[in-house]
Amino acid sequence: MDRKEFLSLIGAGATSIALFHCTGCSKSSDNPNITGPSGVNFTLDLTDSANASLLTIGGSLAKNGVLVARTSSGSYIAVQQSCTHESFSLIYHVSAQLFLCNKHGAAFNENGVVANPPATKNLTVYNTKLTGTLLSVYS
Repeated sequence: MDRKEFLSLIGAGATSIALFHCTGCSKSSDNPNITGPSGVNFTLDLTDSANASLLTIGGSLAKNGVLVARTSSGSYIAVQQSCTHESFSLIYHVSAQLFLCNKHGAAFNENGVVANPPATKNLTVYNTKLTGTLLSVYS
């Protein structure tokens, strides 16, 4: 995905915010120490009201440094919660199928791969397994 396609996906308003915040950003500002947590191993009970956002397509929640989201196909994905560029929190944008950093406009696809700079380092991706109403997230 090139910058023009990305910008058309997120719209002009978000684009102007991203460009305003990213004045002066460069690809070289990635911090090599920004990685996802290791040894991740937790379970979310989807019947618990604290996890209700994951019952909806596009819903997401952050736990233990991991962002868990429900994709447009209904599956679950999990990535590190912070952007690899400067460690700002990510959000999941279901219609674009991207994890977005609102600070500088970096974007990552559902596989955690950089889709839009200034980030140049991919996200740490975690495994998910749904058993009944229990969603396991693990390294």
